Amino acid sequence: MSKTIDRRHFIAAGAGAVAMPFVSRSASAQAGWPARQIRMICSYPAGGQTDLLARAYGEFISKQIGKTVVVENKPGASGAIGTAEVARAEPDGHTILCSISTTYIMNRVVMKNPGYDMDKDLTLVSVIPGAGLLLVANPKTGVKTLEDFVAFARKSGKVNFGTYSAGSAPHMTINELNKQYGLNIEPVHYRGEAPMWTGMLEGTLDAAMGSYTAAQSVLQSDRGSVFAVHSKKVDAIPAIKTLPEQGATSKFFTVSGFSGWAVPRATPQAVVDRLSELCVAANSDPKVKEVLATFVLEPAIGFKATNDLYQRELPIWIESAKSLGLEPA
Repeated sequence: MSKTIDRRHFIAAGAGAVAMPFVSRSASAQAGWPARQIRMICSYPAGGQTDLLARAYGEFISKQIGKTVVVENKPGASGAIGTAEVARAEPDGHTILCSISTTYIMNRVVMKNPGYDMDKDLTLVSVIPGAGLLLVANPKTGVKTLEDFVAFARKSGKVNFGTYSAGSAPHMTINELNKQYGLNIEPVHYRGEAPMWTGMLEGTLDAAMGSYTAAQSVLQSDRGSVFAVHSKKVDAIPAIKTLPEQGATSKFFTVSGFSGWAVPRATPQAVVDRLSELCVAANSDPKVKEVLATFVLEPAIGFKATNDLYQRELPIWIESAKSLGLEPA
């Protein structure tokens, strides 16, 4: 969904080291894996952030296991099409999903039948915690801070605010700001982040929210200015404060979302552990570092940290999503 920009400074975490007893245990327990090439199904289109992560990490994993990792793009229905295919696959570690938190969490709220049950059909292996999303205002608003934005919204009566889909993080952010400050911000839903930022470029939006990388077309042309970041600071713009730092109190402003990998639920734990080790070890690979830097992302984290993050953020996402009052389609 994002466009490549000039490389920004990125501090790579030295997360490749794994305790030897753990490596030996998982490696010995799964001596027969992999028996053939790996299918890594990416549930979003080629060329976007999720696809590039899948290919960079997949290439590293291929080198380590001596088997080809083939990335197949199966986009559609907010990632549900590709995810359902993986959920139905043989649970032997030879079919892996690469997707995002919208697919893993939000689809259960906005879809009557996404074709899979995340908690019954899939196991998260490793994820990359999401970067802070930028809240960007049209220059005509004069907004520089959240306080400015609230004042502008109250004075205007109604403000339009771009999102990249109904039920997305920007949509929930609008809802939470409306609740806390008694505002009437109106979401304008686009079919993806790129067309949303085009709306900002054309001057039809008062504000919008999305990733640092994709927002560059707006920021570099002075068609928008960042007045807050959603949940965590962005290294490239350290002076911009988060929503909580500026007084926003919703629990939703503490979650970051994520991208990452999952396998069918009955996949042997030894295979899950080995795949998780490989994802973490890939953080030190030059090509992986380049992709992470391009999208201002943190490195992948291991199995336990991944599932701790999922369990911590899941109820917050669900509570906020349900408060939108969306009817599952």
